[in-house]
Amino acid sequence: MSVLEMKIPSPGESITEVEIATWLVEDGEYVEKDQAIAEIDSDKATLELTAEESGAITRLAEEGDAIQVGEVVCKIDTSVKGTAKKQPQTPKAESTPAKPAAQPAAAPSIVKQAPSVDVKASPLAKEIIKKEGVNPTKIKGTGANGKIVTSDVLSYITSGVNSASIAQGWGGTRDEERSKMSSLRRKIAERLVSVKNDTAMLTTFNEVNMEPIMTLRKKYKEKFKETHGVSLGFMSFFTKAVTEALRLYPKVNSIIDGKEMISYNYADIGIAVSSPKGLMVPVVRNAEQMSLAEIEAEIKRLAIKARDGKITIEEMTGGTFTITNGGVFGSMLSTPIINPPQSAILGMHNIVERPVAINGKVEVKPVMYVALSYDHRIIDGKESVGFLYSIKEMLENPTRMIFGNKVPEEILLNL
Repeated sequence: MSVLEMKIPSPGESITEVEIATWLVEDGEYVEKDQAIAEIDSDKATLELTAEESGAITRLAEEGDAIQVGEVVCKIDTSVKGTAKKQPQTPKAESTPAKPAAQPAAAPSIVKQAPSVDVKASPLAKEIIKKEGVNPTKIKGTGANGKIVTSDVLSYITSGVNSASIAQGWGGTRDEERSKMSSLRRKIAERLVSVKNDTAMLTTFNEVNMEPIMTLRKKYKEKFKETHGVSLGFMSFFTKAVTEALRLYPKVNSIIDGKEMISYNYADIGIAVSSPKGLMVPVVRNAEQMSLAEIEAEIKRLAIKARDGKITIEEMTGGTFTITNGGVFGSMLSTPIINPPQSAILGMHNIVERPVAINGKVEVKPVMYVALSYDHRIIDGKESVGFLYSIKEMLENPTRMIFGNKVPEEILLNL
């Protein structure tokens, strides 16, 4: 009998403890080498633990247990031969990049459930109740002995409470559910509270007329995709504008380290994305050297990895500035929280047609409110306002985005 002890590997620098989020195999089950056997939560990400050898597994920890890095989490009896169970395949969504500042996602559709309560109703009334997912106890029967007839059901449905969620209610049981926060969520909570307590955080706002960008996208989106193989979204324009503004205002691209200030001569831009595991911030390295197409391609690559749970800790650490887009969820305005140890974060929001004054006349334009939260200990008000205003100017005059020069649109888009 040959037994292999599997120890928790180090997910990254400074991480000493992880949490068993989910076991993907049963105790005693045969596993193949390199098969995913568990998901582990660290302070920064959820990672897969894979079998180092083939054999029968013995689990030594339960889901939710905190395990020290280097501690034995399971044993594999390599003398056992067998066939691993086929892992269920999760259908993947089409690999398309998220489009920032889009309309908010539609609310999830209501899954209609057949009523579980046995009530007196005519056969046709029962069929309609089942089809529409209506709670029959909410319907007053007018038939003999209070029997529910077809007209009762139709009257109830057309009375303005025909939604299953409204008719049945979503709660009402007075039950409570208690669940343990994941290691990742606890760490996020700690970091957010730390930022509020340890920084002099302020937020400044401005508005951007998005018509020039939208016109440019509409004019060149087909040619851009044909040339570069990626769609032209808003995020690449914002990222490029940020990198140029960071060049003009280097303190925004700095951090406090004890009694010293560290300023970076490069722009590693974190892009906050929503994933099944929660908010993640993959980093686009040296974004200041990238074209719009390269930025779009890198954001798409990182977003797909985050969605599929394959993003690495190295791809989420070391950013110098962060962009977050609440507009995809319908946010009109917010005060984003700084991503430590960075000193500033840009918040994008939804695009709404608003009346604006142009040359003494009121015109309706697609407007986005933008917000810059910054650490006042290192960034003064003049720099923060100037930084955000520079972003506004470049977005409203996209052909000036490269080093402030007026260049043809085709050069900006690398077409």
